[in-house]
Amino acid sequence: MQRDILSFWLVWHFFEAPKEIIQAWKNFLLFNLHYFSIPTLLRTFFSYWHKYSWSYGRGFDLKVWVEVALSNIISRVIGAIVRSILIALGLLSELSIFLAGFIVLLTWLLLPFLFIAGIILGLNLII
Repeated sequence: MQRDILSFWLVWHFFEAPKEIIQAWKNFLLFNLHYFSIPTLLRTFFSYWHKYSWSYGRGFDLKVWVEVALSNIISRVIGAIVRSILIALGLLSELSIFLAGFIVLLTWLLLPFLFIAGIILGLNLII
């Protein structure tokens, strides 16, 4: 079956190219997810900050025990604060990439119609 160039273009523009755009969009979203290490940050949310932890030592001294416990708690709280900021930035970036990808895909699909509308509006300005 012989097809003309218009049918090739229609298939490419509305079926093949959107698949490629969606694949690129997916790659950007996955890259961002790994760039900010969001799964790892969630998994290690309450871990020590930079693995700074203090040991209790041998024996039991109440002053040392309280000091070490508070230091370890502070290290975990700092880690949770920094991780939550990074997670929020990563999710905000993920949302931005999602919206940008949606706009690119929608623009691509509407481009032929916008082109035709532009020609019609331009001809109306001339006439």
